[in-house]
Amino acid sequence: MPETRRITSADVARRAGVSRATVSYVLNATPGQSISPATRDRVLRAAAGLGYAPSAAARTLRTGRSDVVLCLLPDWPIGNEVGNLLGNLSTALAREGLTFVAHPGSRADRPIAEIWKAITPAAVLSFTDFSDDETEAMRAAGVALVVALLGRAGRHGRELEVPQQLVGRRQAEHLVGTGHARLGYAYPDDPRLRIFADPRLAGVRAALGRQPVVETVPLDAEPAAEAVRRWQAAGVTGVCAYNDEVALAVLAGARTLSLTGLAVIGVDDIPAARLAVPPLTTVTTDQRTLATHLATTVVAAVSGRPAPMLPTADLIRVVTRESA
Repeated sequence: MPETRRITSADVARRAGVSRATVSYVLNATPGQSISPATRDRVLRAAAGLGYAPSAAARTLRTGRSDVVLCLLPDWPIGNEVGNLLGNLSTALAREGLTFVAHPGSRADRPIAEIWKAITPAAVLSFTDFSDDETEAMRAAGVALVVALLGRAGRHGRELEVPQQLVGRRQAEHLVGTGHARLGYAYPDDPRLRIFADPRLAGVRAALGRQPVVETVPLDAEPAAEAVRRWQAAGVTGVCAYNDEVALAVLAGARTLSLTGLAVIGVDDIPAARLAVPPLTTVTTDQRTLATHLATTVVAAVSGRPAPMLPTADLIRVVTRESA
């Protein structure tokens, strides 16, 4: 089978009947060029007709930087909120002329250096922290931004730490505001989710001023019922769950015990939350606003400007239903 030849700017120039320089000026929207609208249209039609795509490597050499933002995803399930964030982040970065690439998998599968060196990104986003050596290597290679979206305190930027803590705060504040002084926290049984669960639990603790009664709750009615039984014995009347799925398990456990009156609040507002029995009160994040903030942070760093402040006033809100 013959090898397919890559379409080049020279092919576009031949079809449009112009020079390669003119093609470059048109496709890169180079300012200060006196190119007629008819010529511009002819070049654009020729490029579209040939299916021409500019070389990312050539563009990097020409502009001095890549337009790729690399997001390194850990080895954990991508739930509703993270999926929404990634989709909104891709859209927000595209508006800034940047290409979003997400790479799932653990560091054991492939060293981080192999990934970012293969892509030569303008920026790297990660949900987990980097070592100092990894950070220095990326910065030495011209990667303009290294952000750990969640990480260890006192280290590199943790752009999602505040929103996750706010989630827990909003849960606890809602339950306390509806008369529940003794709270429990339903922690997920998947250790990969600790990266989100720990800051949410910290938010609950901060709002209460003390530690809630923490129980690990699997997505199974029987063990969830055991957790509910222990909460009942401890005098807990309201439970903040890690997310809506864990909250649904708590509700199932309460039904197994024929227990009524236990207030439960989840996180994410997944479609099943509205169909729960009773319908689930939950906390939701404005993922578009969060994604816009992250995209603006990337653009600012690539351009050498200070990072913007995260708008938190209306970022996290409670969706009130019958469960709490």
